[in-house]
Amino acid sequence: MRWDAQALSPTRGPAAEPSGIEAPGPAPALDALLPLAGLVRSVSTPEFSGVTFHEVTAKSVLNKVPSGSNMPFEWTVNPYRGCSHACVYCFARKTHTYLEFDAGRDFDSQVVVKINTAEVLRKELAKPSWERPQVALGTNTDPYQRAEGRYMLMPGIIRALADSGTPFSILTKGTLLARDIPLLKHAATQVPVDLGISLAMTNQDLAELIEPGTPSPKARLKLIARLRDAGLGCGVMAMPILPWLTDSDEALDSLFAELTKAGATGVTAGALYLKPGTREWYMKWLATQHPELVGKYRRLYGQGSYASKEYRAWLTGRITYFKAKYGFTGTSGFSHRNARAAAGSADATVHASAPLPGQQTLF
Repeated sequence: MRWDAQALSPTRGPAAEPSGIEAPGPAPALDALLPLAGLVRSVSTPEFSGVTFHEVTAKSVLNKVPSGSNMPFEWTVNPYRGCSHACVYCFARKTHTYLEFDAGRDFDSQVVVKINTAEVLRKELAKPSWERPQVALGTNTDPYQRAEGRYMLMPGIIRALADSGTPFSILTKGTLLARDIPLLKHAATQVPVDLGISLAMTNQDLAELIEPGTPSPKARLKLIARLRDAGLGCGVMAMPILPWLTDSDEALDSLFAELTKAGATGVTAGALYLKPGTREWYMKWLATQHPELVGKYRRLYGQGSYASKEYRAWLTGRITYFKAKYGFTGTSGFSHRNARAAAGSADATVHASAPLPGQQTLF
């Protein structure tokens, strides 16, 4: 069934019948909750059961990070808002409320697609005022979520950045990135490119429950190996480590052992971050799947977003031990600032750097 036939809102007005009489266009999507700026149409298709895509045209796609932020990057591009990966713990959930969607089910099922991202980005990068600072992708929602297989926005984005001489970084859970390996190899000959895979567990059963829309841990491990075989650096963001679910010595040993086998160039790991919007959704999931842990989490996190200092100190000690055991000591695995740090060098592989305060909020 053709994608166009699934439109839930008209694209260019009513269709014309052979007689020349205009026929009514498709009805607006019932779950398009607000008049999104630049909305072209809303699309639902059996291929993505339960997900509605709201296609919009953006006026600008380069986002300047506020100067007071402690994020390790200055500029971002997010071609998608909302994410069908549906990770229960995703820190970006609250950003969906800025569009008047909710941070729970809507974040997973109402995905905004900036269909003109590449064209707008190329124009913005061509401005004389653009000084080619590093641009980070994958800072909010995943640029290689399943919809990318349909919309294919990333190839145009990568070309625009590389052609303009702008270094960039990509963090993803999506194995669709494999499609763009040849393009990324070429881009790395033009600008510093930093690639990271988000993977924090090897337990397939748990992954299916807590990040149901993502490729499996095994698939992501294979992607790391493919990137390394292609001569590209690939660090790993092993976040979040989940208290009482993925923080045991057995779980951490399995994770670090598999990352070593896959050839990861480094690992950054840290505890679950429960900011507002995420906290409510995660705790609801926990009450359903692991009700015995609800009280423990409430005591561990109190009323804040961070686990207690004692727990974080304990987890840091375990991570340090396993990083040393598997040869990752001195690596940060992945940081969006690595490409920027490498901008003066021809080497486009991952460079080690210490994590910045607040970096644990990236994924």
